[in-house]
Amino acid sequence: MKILVTGAGGFIGKNLVAELENQGYEDLLLYTRNHNLNDLEEFTKKCDFVYHLAGVNRPENEEEFMDGNYGFTFELLELLKKHNNKSPVLITSSIQAEKDNLYGISKKVGEDLLFDHSLKTGAQVFVYRLPNLFGKWSKPNYNTVVATYCYNIARGLDIQVNNPDVELTLCYIDDVLKEFVKALEGNPTKNDNYCIVETTHTITLENLANLIKGFKESRTKLSVPNMDDALTKKLYSTYLSFLPTDEFAYDLKMNIDNRGSFTEFIRTPDRGQVSVNVSKPGITKGNHWHHTKNEKFLVVSGQGLIRFRNIHTDEIIEYKVSGEKLQVVDIPVGYTHSIVNIGDNDLVTVMWVNESFNPEIPDTNFLEV
Repeated sequence: MKILVTGAGGFIGKNLVAELENQGYEDLLLYTRNHNLNDLEEFTKKCDFVYHLAGVNRPENEEEFMDGNYGFTFELLELLKKHNNKSPVLITSSIQAEKDNLYGISKKVGEDLLFDHSLKTGAQVFVYRLPNLFGKWSKPNYNTVVATYCYNIARGLDIQVNNPDVELTLCYIDDVLKEFVKALEGNPTKNDNYCIVETTHTITLENLANLIKGFKESRTKLSVPNMDDALTKKLYSTYLSFLPTDEFAYDLKMNIDNRGSFTEFIRTPDRGQVSVNVSKPGITKGNHWHHTKNEKFLVVSGQGLIRFRNIHTDEIIEYKVSGEKLQVVDIPVGYTHSIVNIGDNDLVTVMWVNESFNPEIPDTNFLEV
């Protein structure tokens, strides 16, 4: 199948092309701003499906709305008819097509062209009135407020929240791609004459700004956003795609002494805390017990011995652990416990505890095993 993609260099286009390639489609006819109508004519001779993504949404001159959203669509459809090519055509319109503004009007007449093309030729058409899209490879100050907020906040730049209570309807690029592939396979989700992306999200502008600011703060707070919330998960992925390339890494505070080090990695209010513990050869750490706090130890490098004793008995229980065989050891409450480096190299242990450390309620009682 030969697939023509207009606007292949844009936000939606880049994501769509990458996904089509992932799906195994190899014969892609990619039309970008670097091409001309002669190229388009060649593409329309041989394509079997058309993703018409090219359009104008932020022109320097308002007349460009009609040229980009109506004029170019007209040229595309005329070339398909010229070559008697009845390939299905999918077009990205906008919810603005329902409104009386120049952009919306230009999108609406582009839709009408497509419906008329279908009536005259019998070709299938898929018209998607998309809401505000967001995701990787979008452009700040162009595609969406999400891209602008992510870009600015990641760089410590100011953002504008002109109307904090305004509610946005957002759609994630990956959800769009799933729907576009369904259309390619002849199974789009339809609502009357229009096709829809079923998964959308709503959020106020103020909450959007605060959420993205929280993503930036999560590095210093060692927190993790709530990935159980679908919108938060998608926004966080988008935010990370806007990090400056020299800021992918960030430092953690290492608590270092002659025994080794202890470094907190992640702190969450509902899923506990993750830390990395490094012990020098021969060093013993721990020798304490907890009332309610519980832990999981995972040795990832070195040789260790984890020792337990119920505080009401003298019996000592031992578990040998090694980075050569990854094994999680639960630390039950009421057992004083320790971990000893019995190897010749550093012992590295990933430690999870069910609650973030609170110095006012440490729940840590020292007692030799």
